[in-house]
Amino acid sequence: MGSGPEPRPNRISFVNPSPSSTLSPKANSDLFDQSALSDLAQRLVEAARRAGADAADAVAVRGVSQGVEVRDGRVEESERSEGDDVGLRVLVGQRQAVVSTNDVSGDAVTKLAERAVAMARVAPSDKYVGLADPALLARDFPDLDLLDPDVPATAELERRALEAEAAALAVKGVTKSGGASASAGIGGMVLVTSTGFHGSYLRSSQGISATAISGEGTGMERDYDFTSAPHGADLLSPEIVGRSAGERTVARYNPRKVETCKVPVVFDPRVAGSLVGHVVGAINGASIARKTSFLKDKLGQQLFAKNIRIIDDPLRKRGLRSQTFDAEGVAVKQTALIDEGVLTTWLLDCATARELGLATTGHAHRGVSSSPSPGPYNLHLEAGTPTPAELIADIKQGFYVTDLIGSGVNGVTGDYSRGASGFWIENGEITYPVSEVTIAGHLFEIFKSMQPANNLEFRYGINAPTVRIEGLTLGGR
Repeated sequence: MGSGPEPRPNRISFVNPSPSSTLSPKANSDLFDQSALSDLAQRLVEAARRAGADAADAVAVRGVSQGVEVRDGRVEESERSEGDDVGLRVLVGQRQAVVSTNDVSGDAVTKLAERAVAMARVAPSDKYVGLADPALLARDFPDLDLLDPDVPATAELERRALEAEAAALAVKGVTKSGGASASAGIGGMVLVTSTGFHGSYLRSSQGISATAISGEGTGMERDYDFTSAPHGADLLSPEIVGRSAGERTVARYNPRKVETCKVPVVFDPRVAGSLVGHVVGAINGASIARKTSFLKDKLGQQLFAKNIRIIDDPLRKRGLRSQTFDAEGVAVKQTALIDEGVLTTWLLDCATARELGLATTGHAHRGVSSSPSPGPYNLHLEAGTPTPAELIADIKQGFYVTDLIGSGVNGVTGDYSRGASGFWIENGEITYPVSEVTIAGHLFEIFKSMQPANNLEFRYGINAPTVRIEGLTLGGR
């Protein structure tokens, strides 16, 4: 559960395991030492050049994770995974190929490089492919404090999950547990290019979640809460997560239906980030180049009120998606995607930038088996001035959304329609629960009327305060 992709690895440093960690000191030192991955990526690039590539880059990814799931006071599942993967991208003229493997024993490096070059030679020509301009490559790698030096033991993960579940079950009205979990992991990546770039990341991630159920049979309701962060110290406590899951569930019990109407709609912070996601999806350079975005002609135009700013910040300390360079080695920076309501930029990697006649914005992302493509980092909608209570105080009848269902948003036309549940607003107060409704409108109108409250918190990959939107159609009975 959560908003946005899983946290990405970040810059390498070295850590010590907690005394109770299930990882041995040697296992930890092996995991945290990325020199072997760096050597492997360098050998892949050199092998590709020997095999006839004009240019190449290699990514080597290492990850370890462990997680525990509990239900009814017992551990249901405990799992651990660990592995290395490598990907090689080669360019022969204007032809490109990407190959990946997790087997680099023996002469696998040479064979992988030869296979990649052979594939590139028969690939379609693409005049936009190529490595990043060396002048754009990152030179400085600030410490973003993304690695927790304490690796939690399996016993500690069990404790967190059991405590979260117990807190959920202790809420009056909760009838059963939907389960709870706790996890921890470390991810690392190395990027080497034939133009001389060599960078590496290492980051940790920890999380706790709980789900609670109220009612019985067809009258059951469920809800959840969760917390995630690179550092364990930044997590909400298991007790807070569990209690929140229970209280959210009980509040949803015995929902009513409402008549179809057009009313102000207020988005809870947990779902308000989805509106930011729709903005960012529509300004992705790949969609702009394909002309499949409803914002394709709106660069530099006023789309929101002047108090609206949407920020992408890859350099936020302890951020879930922070990193110091992109998947092509390009330096990254904080960017106001929407500034005083105006759309300022597209999200671009090198290929989409060339296609659009622009410069990359340092937004390339990549897996080991894919070529780079644009994507965001840590996103947030800046807070406004009213409190959430003030934001709804003048609403005679309206809808407060706590959950969205489905993905009925058309990125080509901007039409918006999603299933939702939440609470009815009456005379400025949140009253009874409502379920099985649809909220519909157009993203242009949604953007124009967006009003943020002052309660912004940084908990997810996309963060937003409570947000009010005027005049959406609520489809009920």
